[in-house]
Amino acid sequence: MPLIKPLRGLRPASGEAAAVAAPPYDVLSTEEARIRSRGKPWSFLHISKPEIDLPEGTDPYAPEVYAKAAENLAHMLEAGILARDEAPCYYAYRLVMGSHQQTGLVVAASIAHYDSNRIRKHEFTRPDKEDDRVRQIGALNAQTGPVLLAYPACDKADALIAESCTATPDADITADDGIRHTIWAIRDSARIDAISAAFDAMNSLYIADGHHRSAAASRVAAARRLPNDEAREHSSEYFLAVVFPHHQMRILDYNRVVKDLNGLDEATFLKRLETAFIVTPGAGPVSPARPREFGLYLPGRWFTLAIKPECVPENDPVARLDVSLLSDHLLAPVLGITDLRRDKRIDFIGGIRGLAELEKRVDNGEMAAAFALHPTGMEDLMAVADAGEVMPPKSTWFEPKLADGLVSHVLD
Repeated sequence: MPLIKPLRGLRPASGEAAAVAAPPYDVLSTEEARIRSRGKPWSFLHISKPEIDLPEGTDPYAPEVYAKAAENLAHMLEAGILARDEAPCYYAYRLVMGSHQQTGLVVAASIAHYDSNRIRKHEFTRPDKEDDRVRQIGALNAQTGPVLLAYPACDKADALIAESCTATPDADITADDGIRHTIWAIRDSARIDAISAAFDAMNSLYIADGHHRSAAASRVAAARRLPNDEAREHSSEYFLAVVFPHHQMRILDYNRVVKDLNGLDEATFLKRLETAFIVTPGAGPVSPARPREFGLYLPGRWFTLAIKPECVPENDPVARLDVSLLSDHLLAPVLGITDLRRDKRIDFIGGIRGLAELEKRVDNGEMAAAFALHPTGMEDLMAVADAGEVMPPKSTWFEPKLADGLVSHVLD
């Protein structure tokens, strides 16, 4: 089976992309989605967050929510806001955020290769979140939230995608957050074949974001698969994805704040840190300039923490991550925080909010300390996935985000 294949994308009709495109379903709360969708009847939030069209307090996982999503999708199709391409295409997709630009490809990615780990994972999933996506796919008979993938450096693939971005785009919008999204449909059969061949030659692809969406797609495929079905050519055997060259992708820091110092006063806390860190007072906000360096903020004071070399296990791709070093040598032994998923004493702040957000959370008394991290590298993510390991929670924050609604994958 091919690693990727083109798809008959379900897309906004000409001139409707700005009205349709919406933030990913999982970055907004229901209330935020209600606000963002006001006065926007064609926003894809009516499909991805359909509880916004039901009474306040509706359980977002209730059956009527998924039914409302299907109703809203049917309405947009009937109104001609969304239309499906007649022939399978790839779609070049460019994201521009300030000075950062990355150009990738919207594809249907093989579930068989996902199941065999050629499309590699680096996170655990939660059954309740998987169940939600399974129900959403079933209600819509479509995958509407793309999985973010990365491919290792490949000059041939890069060139083919770049060459596809020279024509007039099919959609070119700037979202409310200032991120520009540009789409080019690739219809030329020779170029499609060349792209498919370039990707088939790759050893692996890597999930950057969207582990629940890909896991749910695999479950739907398994449920719909007929006995002895070896061909696996129907569309449910593929999942919607956007794949970018790994060297173009941008991971921001994913910082930590903690509610207390585990019964320690500040002086004792700082002294305890010297077991594993070189602690240096900072002249101002500390944004770590390199891996294995951390910023610590206590009320009114910044410090630089440099992990001691003997504390870094070089041959373990998970334990040598900065997020692991902070947990293993500070959060767990000093603060007693051992379960990042469940411990209510810790919270996480994406780097997009800046260091000022860390200061704010501490200075207002909500938190006792904040830790600024250096962003995880794409090479580190790929090394963990290659080793078949799992990264700690909240290790990566990708920016810019993909938009929902620009291309969806209908399951025939």
